[in-house]
Amino acid sequence: MEKFKPEGCLFASAENRYYISSLEGLNKAIEKGETLEARASICDSEHNLIVELPCMKGIIKREEGAVGISEGYTRDIALISRVNKYVCFKVISIETDENGEKYAVLSRKKAQQECYKKYIKPLSAGDIIDARVTHLEQFGCFVDIGCGIPSLIPIDTISVSRISHPSDRFVNGQDIKVIVKSNENGRICLTHKELLGTWSENASLFKTGETVSGIIRSVEDYGIFVELTPNLAGLAEPRPNVKAGQQVSVYIKALIPEKMKVKLIIVDVCDDTERFDSCKYFIDDSHISHWVYTPPESSKLIETNFR
Repeated sequence: MEKFKPEGCLFASAENRYYISSLEGLNKAIEKGETLEARASICDSEHNLIVELPCMKGIIKREEGAVGISEGYTRDIALISRVNKYVCFKVISIETDENGEKYAVLSRKKAQQECYKKYIKPLSAGDIIDARVTHLEQFGCFVDIGCGIPSLIPIDTISVSRISHPSDRFVNGQDIKVIVKSNENGRICLTHKELLGTWSENASLFKTGETVSGIIRSVEDYGIFVELTPNLAGLAEPRPNVKAGQQVSVYIKALIPEKMKVKLIIVDVCDDTERFDSCKYFIDDSHISHWVYTPPESSKLIETNFR
């Protein structure tokens, strides 16, 4: 389903470049019903998107700019925000303006409708799909799951290690993997934390007695929570003049699987605030049915059932 990737993934392909580069290519795209991509350069005063194709200008009328625009449940910001970004579309026709110049009539809405029908609607709980981060809010991370169709990863499903804002984990434009948690009545719910590994998988990356880097996630009266990986955090003894987001070096005092605890001692605090690292995924499959975070030694059960 390569054509149903997040917007921006098709543009550089040889096939896409062929279709958008000439009148002949655009006519073939009309004939074959191809979904193509190019960069939107302008959103005019009537919220029509102007797309600069190598061979001519393309126009996506406001009502063809996204599913839900005509019905009123998608706001026009969904169009305005596409300026200087890639948009997907189907070529509807080639027309001639009053100056005798040819232009392409395009529809992003039709590309999205096909994506929903052939790709998104058949998705089931546990399917692992590609996504691209589009914007971050306090409550979660919005992603493009195909042809500009948005979905949300709630902040509490981004990772096991708690974060204060999705920007602690993601940046706009980042390509990530997500898991479909549910697909009901056209509403896709997503999760991400299960891809980041179990307690045992993450703990196996460290050994007692090592000194490693970490990020302070919260400062409490009884101790300081330090993230070693997105799905593994430990508790260090209280220390003055530290704050969330700071980089620290920590000594691993103990790894205790039966209690899912990591005991740490802060060795040093860096002046730099948190740096961004890409996600390390522990699952390579396209589907997952059941995930258990808890190690076998622990009596506490943390799991996600996708069945």
